[in-house]
Amino acid sequence: MSRGKKPKWMIDIANERMNILFQNAEEQFLIHPERSHRYVEMALKLSTKYNTKIPEVWSRRYCKNCNKFLYYGHNSSVRLINEKVNIFCEECGHVMKIPYQREKKEKRRAKYESREKRTDE
Repeated sequence: MSRGKKPKWMIDIANERMNILFQNAEEQFLIHPERSHRYVEMALKLSTKYNTKIPEVWSRRYCKNCNKFLYYGHNSSVRLINEKVNIFCEECGHVMKIPYQREKKEKRRAKYESREKRTDE
């Protein structure tokens, strides 16, 4: 084990704990929003301490600017603008722009394959 590197079992426990914290944040948001924001802060501290990424399922559920939990329809909104998914945080006004080219490529490929099937028949 190199210097500063955590063992795999510690990283696995940290990932499991981050999942639990985000699940609790989602459950508690409507009742106690400030508690769910605190859960996100704790998960981010875990990820920095153990040098791991936030699980991909939860990576878009918090604001990268103010570190608040985003509950779509309550304190954030999602829009599709110019081949990008725009997630707007209503807490701080930050906009996260995420491209969605892959979905378009898959749609185009499916359309092309369906044309080939029609010409074969």
